[in-house]
Amino acid sequence: MYTGLLHLHSGLRWLILLSLLVVLIKYFIGWFGQKRWNKSDNILGVVFTSLMDLQLLTGLVLYVFLSPITKMAFQDFGAAMKNPDLRFYLVEHLLIMILAVAFVHIGWSRSKKATTDRLKFSKTLFWFGFAALFILGGIPWDRI
Repeated sequence: MYTGLLHLHSGLRWLILLSLLVVLIKYFIGWFGQKRWNKSDNILGVVFTSLMDLQLLTGLVLYVFLSPITKMAFQDFGAAMKNPDLRFYLVEHLLIMILAVAFVHIGWSRSKKATTDRLKFSKTLFWFGFAALFILGGIPWDRI
């Protein structure tokens, strides 16, 4: 079960990065070109947000219940904090990605409250772009 969920979690990262790229490009074009916010913009935002939520859920299940890395680290938390690899998975990856998910939700929520199409694009572009920085910084690139 652990291996399957880990592969799902790892594979979802590529879908998230692809959808993030599409969303950022589409929203930038919408904002810069002063386009109307339409149904496809809504669908893209929902898909990206949902993928982030699914990734968070699989990550939390791995973290709390299945990962031998976190199980080992919690046995001696002090020693784990001195090991850069264990610290990354135990604390840094978790916090960075939770913040990224929070930024995505903030952006999506603010876009729904925006009164103009240009404002919708700018709010999502800002918050999703900010989340992108965290996502790119929090991915364990050595585990591709």
